Amino acid sequence: MISMKWVKDYIDLEDENLIELATKVTQAGINIEAVISNQIDNLVIGEVKECIAHPDSDHLHICKVDIGSDTLQQIVCGASNVRVGLKVIVALPGAKLPGDFEIKAGKIRGVESNGMLCALFELGLEEKNEENYAKGIHELDSNAPIGKDPIKYMDLDDTLYDLDVHKHRNNDCYYHIGFAHEVGTVLGKKVNYPEAKYKEISDDVNNYINLKVETDRCPFYYGKMVRNVKIGESPEWIKKRIIAAGMRPINNVVDISNFVMLEYGQPTHFFDADKLGENIIVRDAKNGEVIITLDEQERNLSSKDIVIADSLKPICIAGVMGGQNTEIDSNTKNIFIEAAIFDAFSITKTSTRLNLKSEASKRYGKGLNYEYTISAMDRCLSLLEKYASGEVLSGRVLHDVVDKTEKTIDVTTEELNKVLGLEMEDKDVEIQLDKLDFPYELKDKKFHITIPRRRLDVEANKADLAEEIGRLYGYNNLHDTLPKVQTKRGVYVGDVLLRKSTSKRLRSIGLNETRTYTLVPEELALKFNYDNKELLKLPNPLSADKAVVRTSIIASLINTYEYNKARKISNIKLYEIAKTYDKNFKEDQKVAMLIEGNYIENKWNGTIVKADFYVMKGLVENLLDYLGFKNRYEFKADILKEIHPTIGARILVDKKPIGIIGKVHPSLIKTDVYVAELSLTELYEKTVKPIKFKEASKYPAIKKDVAFIVNNDTLNSELEAIIKHAGGRLLESVEIFDIYKDIEPGRKSMAYSLTFLDNTRTLSEEEVMKQFNRIIEEVEKTGAKLRDK
Repeated sequence: MISMKWVKDYIDLEDENLIELATKVTQAGINIEAVISNQIDNLVIGEVKECIAHPDSDHLHICKVDIGSDTLQQIVCGASNVRVGLKVIVALPGAKLPGDFEIKAGKIRGVESNGMLCALFELGLEEKNEENYAKGIHELDSNAPIGKDPIKYMDLDDTLYDLDVHKHRNNDCYYHIGFAHEVGTVLGKKVNYPEAKYKEISDDVNNYINLKVETDRCPFYYGKMVRNVKIGESPEWIKKRIIAAGMRPINNVVDISNFVMLEYGQPTHFFDADKLGENIIVRDAKNGEVIITLDEQERNLSSKDIVIADSLKPICIAGVMGGQNTEIDSNTKNIFIEAAIFDAFSITKTSTRLNLKSEASKRYGKGLNYEYTISAMDRCLSLLEKYASGEVLSGRVLHDVVDKTEKTIDVTTEELNKVLGLEMEDKDVEIQLDKLDFPYELKDKKFHITIPRRRLDVEANKADLAEEIGRLYGYNNLHDTLPKVQTKRGVYVGDVLLRKSTSKRLRSIGLNETRTYTLVPEELALKFNYDNKELLKLPNPLSADKAVVRTSIIASLINTYEYNKARKISNIKLYEIAKTYDKNFKEDQKVAMLIEGNYIENKWNGTIVKADFYVMKGLVENLLDYLGFKNRYEFKADILKEIHPTIGARILVDKKPIGIIGKVHPSLIKTDVYVAELSLTELYEKTVKPIKFKEASKYPAIKKDVAFIVNNDTLNSELEAIIKHAGGRLLESVEIFDIYKDIEPGRKSMAYSLTFLDNTRTLSEEEVMKQFNRIIEEVEKTGAKLRDK
């Protein structure tokens, strides 16, 4: 809550409409939720001329009150302090008090009553608590003029702004000088700081206090001493300021501390110096340490808290609340004053953990400006000297490791316009910087700007500065324009592109994606470890089934297969892409596939393609072709652990193994389950040329079929390579379409379909037969013979 009457002490608001000003401040970025005026109609000063007991009550009184009219006003009052001759605040019928309570004429226990004698809390001018309630109605001084407005007479005709400060805004709007700067920014007016003059006596504070700071969470600690203070009531103007801000006056010394906090935003703490001892130690609290705070509550501390301590015990929870053992009381004569800066995050955590929110902790948690810390101390000393008859000792105790590097930024108007979307000129920026009271120099079209320390929330970057200038220049000056920015198409790149492409292709050819855990039981991790990698075991696994990082995905896919099979799911086609790791934390992203049952099944026309090794091989080839590795891969038969000894192979790309393929060994699964696994990491490290597209030939192709009788151990890949080499450029494709075993003892027949094509002309039968005969000759050189020759 901000008192605008208080703000007027620092900035000229004489001709300003405070309702309109609230709108301007809100438009500039500080939201004012409500404008509250203390002015209440139908309030007058009255004098009690007669006071008799109510005939039907043991506590009510019938009063005749002079309000400056021809007749006395009869009012029934229940306050214990009402009496003849008392000057009082009278709410006449029609007055609306806080809480939408309207005063009306009526009868109270059968006696007519035409108004109400008021306490300050009933007018919203004082906190409603037991102490104030017990005081009864407010007693005005004997000089109060009857019939006049009591609010104006008490100098409480104030307008209050209820602020809703954004959480990212710093402490500057939680105190009146800070808010005066904000008002000055909006109106383009300068702020005048209060005077803080005092005299120092020859005695030195260092003769009484030794300071030690043993924590790095206190960058600034400033201490002074005042002696021979006289505890008493505060002057009326200080009490009114404090009441307007929502705090309760206590005595002149405590009120001065609160007043300065509300003025400069810097909390100070006053210790009774005679209870303090010689040593002030700022340190981290000890776990289990206990302190009784000013609210008479015992607080258990932890090492995350900061305390002010003497040689033996804590005497204050830093930034939150003081301890009862050094409290200012009516007998206090000598005061040690602390003005410090503590780590904002630590204060907030302590305040939250202890459920101890104070006005001080709120401000410490927002961050403080060390310049105002010094100014607040001077202001305290000045007021204590003037209103508590204090004698200020010379010297000071000081710990100062604050980084005093100024926040500066160099920026051009063009750069600010680019951020804001405005069309400002240099002069416009100068006007806003003058309003902000940000020192600057303009040279060669570039502003060199210094951010004042009071604006802790503004960093030295273009975005923060543009926000400050933009909000003052007026966002209403923004024009609707299409953004002028360079755009580019969002695409996947690198290994992410490879993973996405692989997943997309496998889904398109009928496989379903699954996800399983990277952490597996050790016995599962040992299966399909075909590269014999050392396993990475967790030192403290949460459970035995999550104890090892897998090196292969196949075993996990088999678990998923068994889960589905147990639930009567048939024709299972799965894949998974995941990262695997070895003992040295080497990462290898793999894709694994599993098929079982029918790969294609059409019951309507009876089409069935059963899953087998060649179907799985076709899936792998389809994927590798799609990824750009056509004619660069091969399958090399090998005996692999957990794979059928005669139905397994390694997958090679550019002659380098990248994975395996085969039928799962019958000792693991009785049914025919086929698996494959490839290393995407290995594929990513290989160069892939862009896919080339060519127009379909306009000329007819010529097809020839040929079969060779070869030894049973002859591989298709070997024979196919010879055919392609011999066929030359006219041979478009080679496809094996039949294998007939045991055509002769130890021999088999392998039949191929050969396609000849030239994209530039029609081939003649003679030139095709020339190449066809050359193929036969080359194959027969290997010991094969033409079938049916």
